[in-house]
Amino acid sequence: MNATATDSRERPVLPAEVDAGLVEDIAALIDNDQQAMVLNLIADTYPADVAVMLHHLPRDDARALFGWLSPEVASDVLPELDDDFRAAILDVYPADHIRVLLDDMDSDDAADVLADLPPEVAETVLSGLEDASEVQELLEYAEDTAGGIMGTDFVAVPDTLTVGEATEEVRTNAERIEPIFGVYVVDAEGRLVGIASLKSLLLSRANEPVTSIIEPDVMSVTPEVDQEDVARLMERYDLVVLPVVDPGGRLVGRITIDDVVDVIREEAEEDIQRMSGVRNEEVTSSVLQMTRGRLVWLFLGLIGAFFSALVINNFGGQIEKAVVLAMFIPVVMAMAGNAGTQSSAIAVQGLAAGDLWSSDITRRLSKEVVVALINGLFLAAAVSLLVVLLGATNVITTPHVARLAITVALTLVAVIVVAASIGSTVPLMLDRFGIDPALATGPFITTSNDLIGLIVYFWIASVIYL
Repeated sequence: MNATATDSRERPVLPAEVDAGLVEDIAALIDNDQQAMVLNLIADTYPADVAVMLHHLPRDDARALFGWLSPEVASDVLPELDDDFRAAILDVYPADHIRVLLDDMDSDDAADVLADLPPEVAETVLSGLEDASEVQELLEYAEDTAGGIMGTDFVAVPDTLTVGEATEEVRTNAERIEPIFGVYVVDAEGRLVGIASLKSLLLSRANEPVTSIIEPDVMSVTPEVDQEDVARLMERYDLVVLPVVDPGGRLVGRITIDDVVDVIREEAEEDIQRMSGVRNEEVTSSVLQMTRGRLVWLFLGLIGAFFSALVINNFGGQIEKAVVLAMFIPVVMAMAGNAGTQSSAIAVQGLAAGDLWSSDITRRLSKEVVVALINGLFLAAAVSLLVVLLGATNVITTPHVARLAITVALTLVAVIVVAASIGSTVPLMLDRFGIDPALATGPFITTSNDLIGLIVYFWIASVIYL
């Protein structure tokens, strides 16, 4: 039986599930200093699953387990850990030990780990790394750019080589570079000429020039391109690897599909957090970090709610004349907030996917107005019928049931149209000015639409009902 078959039989296709029971068992073994049993228990566990265990263990137990791992396994686990948690784990280790771990990692992963360490520790570790110059170069790029997520490990050959010589380069670097999707071909100045796929190398004659089998029109990006644009590019054109070139066209790195999957997840988490009024929060964040990240938005929400209270107080005279108007304040605020949040969420999603552009404001606004008008008319009819029924059964005590129904109905139509318009256009406007459109959702949209909804409601009530 060949090695591949043996490996596939020894390692299950689906990894064992890491659950609370397993973590509790490991924690108990760690507390009893049963190192051999713990290592035997996790021997066939994937690095990503070991990272999950570490995240769920008490901090001291997590440090103990990480310390028991072999340098090879620990090097694979480190990139899977959340940034703050990883820094806390490494905080107890000397620089020499961290350097050993980073020497076994890809240059881009090593740069990510170094970026989270205290500056003095990072400098000491960096000076002793085998690939110090490559890692230092990566650290100079912003974390959320193509340069920040690219790796400098790739196979590149001069355009003067033959297919056989290029294939030999792949064999030589197979152990050091993983994965290899193809061979980059560069000219004498290091400028990217094209890429030769592994399939082309295998199917071509050894004495052919490598330039005869390359794809010359290779899509590439510069190091300053935002990582979100990189992810969008690779998703749209089904790329598994994307070369990174400097402004002069010289090859400096590559971005692989596994890097982009991480970017997509990070960007989605960031948008969801911003839409919910949360900032830079991870599962392993401390109480202080979570409080600091949430309190800003909660305070802004409090200010917005206070202004809503001032609006209600300003129309106190109308409420005194007809207390029944107060009954529908929650209805108006809820409908305004919900309609605005729906529109803004779709706008943010479209911008993130690249399907919607900031120049589409007019087209997007017209569509949202039509949709909001249809929804508003339907809800207005429903609430009118409800008001009439409540009036007929004396749940609502007012001699002007019909006028109250018209007031609430017109208010719903107006606030839903206005809220949807704001929710759909504000993200596009923010994107045009280079501001993350996700900031326009959640607390921002809800608070602003509450204010507008209340003003519209009391104005219509003053004109029609009173």
